[in-house]
Amino acid sequence: MQEARPLTQAGRRIVAAADTLFYNRGITAVGVDLIAEHSGVTKRTLYNQFGSKDHLVAAYLTERDQRWRSLVQATVDAGDTPAEAVTAPFEALRTWSENNTRGCAFINALAELPDPAHPAHRIAANQKLWLLNLFKELAATAGCSHPATLATQLLVLHEGAVATQPLPIDTLPESTDLARVLVQAGTSPRQ
Repeated sequence: MQEARPLTQAGRRIVAAADTLFYNRGITAVGVDLIAEHSGVTKRTLYNQFGSKDHLVAAYLTERDQRWRSLVQATVDAGDTPAEAVTAPFEALRTWSENNTRGCAFINALAELPDPAHPAHRIAANQKLWLLNLFKELAATAGCSHPATLATQLLVLHEGAVATQPLPIDTLPESTDLARVLVQAGTSPRQ
């Protein structure tokens, strides 16, 4: 896939079909024939646009990552206080989860594509590192003591809430409440 070249209308349909199919069925379970069929293009068009299934998987995760980051940033920006901003990714997850109930596409991709050299593996890993760094930046801005430690704790809580989505339990409210407790404890003045 040539990153400098914008997607054609057919390319956008291919990524949309790949998004639905890869997320709902799994990356390795879905072949390019099925994606071409669902997007209404030929396999030749798919390969002309992306070059390989690996690059299509990378495009799918890149597009999903951009949507997630935009939602998180909008939620951060909507917060009234810096302390509220720290837990904004949990609030964003509430909205995101309305249409994404099979867990995290990035964790799923890491499980299916364990080779660190795979372009999609790198995108999925970088998405998690981005979230960790965002938690750290937001915690520092809010004046939390030990922002790096708090960021790791928040990432673990966040990922746990995402990982349990497919189960018939809802851990997001408790995870969000615990995140707020951790942030409050980190911003409370020491006696």
